[in-house]
Amino acid sequence: MLNRRNVLAHSASLAALATLPPGVLAQGRKNAIVMAMALEPSPGLDPTGGAASSIGEVTLYNIYETLTKINPDGAVTPLLAESWEVSPDLTTYTFKLRQGVKFQNGEPFNAQAVKFSFDRAGSEKSTNKDKRTFANLSTRVVDEHTVVILTKEVDPDFPFLLGQATAVIVEPKSADSNMTKPVGTGPFMLENWVKGSSITLKKWPGYRNASAIKLERATFRIIADPAAQVAALLAGDVDAFPRVTPRSVEQFKGNPRFQVIVSGSRAKTILAINNKKKPFDDVRVRRAVAMAIDRKAVIQGAGDGYGAPIGSHYPPSAPGYVDLTGVNPFNPDKARALLKEAGVTTPLEVTITLPPPPYARQGGEVIASELAKVGIQAKLQNVEWAQWLSNVYGNKNYDMTIISHVEPFDLGNFAKPDYYWNYHSARFDEVYAKYKTTANAKDRLKLQADLQRILAEDSVHAFLYQPQWVTVANRNVKGLWKDMPIFVNDLSSISWA
Repeated sequence: MLNRRNVLAHSASLAALATLPPGVLAQGRKNAIVMAMALEPSPGLDPTGGAASSIGEVTLYNIYETLTKINPDGAVTPLLAESWEVSPDLTTYTFKLRQGVKFQNGEPFNAQAVKFSFDRAGSEKSTNKDKRTFANLSTRVVDEHTVVILTKEVDPDFPFLLGQATAVIVEPKSADSNMTKPVGTGPFMLENWVKGSSITLKKWPGYRNASAIKLERATFRIIADPAAQVAALLAGDVDAFPRVTPRSVEQFKGNPRFQVIVSGSRAKTILAINNKKKPFDDVRVRRAVAMAIDRKAVIQGAGDGYGAPIGSHYPPSAPGYVDLTGVNPFNPDKARALLKEAGVTTPLEVTITLPPPPYARQGGEVIASELAKVGIQAKLQNVEWAQWLSNVYGNKNYDMTIISHVEPFDLGNFAKPDYYWNYHSARFDEVYAKYKTTANAKDRLKLQADLQRILAEDSVHAFLYQPQWVTVANRNVKGLWKDMPIFVNDLSSISWA
């Protein structure tokens, strides 16, 4: 029985617990986090139905899971697959699936769900941005926990691809409503989505290893404006901001309240050019645009110095990189001569459509200034993310745009006849087809170099730089990714000190 003194002490303890702020455990360690991102997922929360990397930033490994998992160092490990075997010719993959796994609606995860997910991703009606890859797969169910995948294209990086957001395993009955009511096998579920403001996930108690997940709740706030990003971090309204605008970083480096993580990436920031629009259907005009631009000035202006110049659609950190920055070097005089040779009357008036990320808006100012010096008058048109996805990416209605393509191993986009760049090259298609059916590693690297060179010589875009991503976070947040081969916020690894 409690004596009077113990009763009073016990009452005081209960009162103290009642005053703890939300998201703080009794022992004082927090179990909730507020993260931030610049772009809201659009058009929804199904990464198999939209191209925006922001969808995967919220959902990949949190709500949905994949057969394999990509780690910060780029290594691939099992996730929903316990193991896999590969045939010598790299065309047949046999996956042993994890048993006892359920979807968040109670349905079982099994080989049928894998087949459904991949068949759906490659179907005629699919809006998956990797539709071509999945269309070349044939998935066969051996038993409940074994699935065989046959691929027409040889790709040593296939297990990596199966860890990306486009390869999430969806539950057949709920697949059609995943945009607004996502259902996966991951450790978190959607709790609330306030459009334009925030997305909140809560821990799913039915997760197979729920005890290992330290966070009970995670809120993603949408903050596009650089000044607002800084203010939210300084005020403590945001605990971690992966891929924050670099311009704000210096003031956090010497502040003991924060940690600053500079991450490598596989991204390519480009001034994308609509290759069908006159006069950009002339390679001389595209080369003139590229040669008018000082990449180092753009890196400083758009990325505050966090980046490395590129000359093709491939980053220096990736295997098989070829330095092609000398193919279209900064040379305003040559740019003016090429425009004249192409019969372009200057000033040439163009529009650069800029999505919300600060690197695009800041980079646009630098690039417009440089293009003006060679006789190209660029009007800067700022649009919201949904407009960019609809008009630029979807309808190909643009002259030029600044965008970071963050997916690794995405040279195949240049072989897509309906991709938003409107680029078509029989030479590129031929080499790419050969690359996708060549198993020998040395031969593949040579073909990969040829692909990079074709893109540089065709000056498909003004290839600008490989960005470095910067994360600013409360110093007590643990488990944030050091490097980012893909865009993901893996909540399963995050906790508070």
